[in-house]
Formats: sequence, structure tokens, C-alpha cells
Amino acid sequence: MKKRRKFTSKFKTKVVLEALSERYTINELAQKYSLHPNQVSKWKQEFLASAESIFQKNSVKKNDESKEKEKLYKIIGQQKVELDFLKNALS
Repeated sequence: MKKRRKFTSKFKTKVVLEALSERYTINELAQKYSLHPNQVSKWKQEFLASAESIFQKNSVKKNDESKEKEKLYKIIGQQKVELDFLKNALS
């Protein structure tokens, strides 16, 4: 029984970019990389479907980072107030 081959994302990207360049047909690329033409087509469709989200993630990620930063600053502020209160209580 054959084992399933696992492909890295780097390899998949290489194949998809060649498919998008349209220098070679899907069949030629499949033969070149020892793949089934359906696999190349599937990777190409997945890439095109998720390509839009690549640029959206950056803005969402930055927004999440800023929220996380604000949350951490708030915690630091609370701890500073508590520390100052305890220092004054000991004095």
C-alpha cells in the first residue's frame, strides 16, 4: 500500500505560482512535479480563494495587537497604583 505524500506549503506555492504564470499547462506542471493535474488545479483554486484574506489579515492582526497592547498597559497601570499604595502603607 502506498503512503500519502506530504507537500510543504513552499512547494505548493511554487507549483501554484507556476500555474498562475500560465507558461505551462496544468498537465505539463503535473507531469513536471509528478502530481495529478486535479491536485494542481485544487491548489490553484485554494490559493485564489484565500489570496484576498492575506491582505485583510494584516489589518486585523494589527488591530488585535493594538487591543492586546492597550490591555497590557492597563494591567501595568493597575499594578503601579497598587505598588504605590502598598509603598505608602508601609511608610
